[in-house]
Amino acid sequence: MSFGLADAADAESPLKDAELQVLRSQYEKEGEYVGIQTKFNYAWGLIKSPHRPSQQEGVRLLSEIFRNSPDRRRECLYYLALGNYKLSNYAEARRYNELLLDLEPANLQAASLKGLIDDKVAKEGLVGAAILGGVAVAVGVVGSLMFRGARAKR
Repeated sequence: MSFGLADAADAESPLKDAELQVLRSQYEKEGEYVGIQTKFNYAWGLIKSPHRPSQQEGVRLLSEIFRNSPDRRRECLYYLALGNYKLSNYAEARRYNELLLDLEPANLQAASLKGLIDDKVAKEGLVGAAILGGVAVAVGVVGSLMFRGARAKR
């Protein structure tokens, strides 16, 4: 059985509480013998959540599937990339997405996600550079004022 790939926009539309509860109930009902598909469905529902702890739990569950089910690794790559993207773990998101693109270079959803990841990294890099630049200017101004104050006292 193969998981159909959702697009990145689908990750932003959370399930209704009742829908997530159905997935949670099935997951809990299966207990220690939970099926891979049940675990995957619940993990994907958690990743779609607007709540960071739920998203983290979803990524954790997908990581378990990835580690413990070699025949499902390829199917998990995109969802691990998407989950990490939602969590702003862009290095991890990129790593999983690039692994998928290595296996499926024509995968349009992975290519689209690559663009989203690259845009976020570039945007955050620019914001980080602006913050560092602002701090450097502030340090320079304070240092200049202190230097002038020290010279004036002489």
